[in-house]
Amino acid sequence: MRKILLLAVLTVGAVTASFAQASKSKDEGKFSIGLEAGLPIGDASDAYSFVIGASVKYEYPVAQSLYVTGSVGYNAFLTKSALKDLGAKSSYGFIPLKAGLKYYIQDGFFAEGQLGVVFSTESGGGSAFAYSPGIGYSFDGGFEAGVRYEGWPKDGATTSQIGLRLAYRF
Repeated sequence: MRKILLLAVLTVGAVTASFAQASKSKDEGKFSIGLEAGLPIGDASDAYSFVIGASVKYEYPVAQSLYVTGSVGYNAFLTKSALKDLGAKSSYGFIPLKAGLKYYIQDGFFAEGQLGVVFSTESGGGSAFAYSPGIGYSFDGGFEAGVRYEGWPKDGATTSQIGLRLAYRF
């Protein structure tokens, strides 16, 4: 599991670094670092009360207003009190690794979709497919806010959330 995670992180790093080196236009790619919060919904809301995390994202321009994105992060799903009373851990960790497209609609507003894989940090937790459509706004000065739905279907159940990302772009 750790070898797969390390390989995934190194791959994203190499790809984003090569995009950053290749970009010579005025509208170069940008990194962002953000804090994330979410409300579990669907199957996940039975076990978890809240999601907290952080992420790093890179966006590279491929056409006017259209960017290819790559991101990696960490999400901690906080367990509900009733389950903790029964001996469950207080939180479960996940590392989403995603790529996608981001389209700036007008005046800082954007729509985005990403696909990828999420890795559990728990022993034997495995991995799952990940998808996340969302919308947001990029403010002058580098700040960005976005809202998304994120789902991780696996074995007939979907771990999902409505997430908020507050980030700084540089």
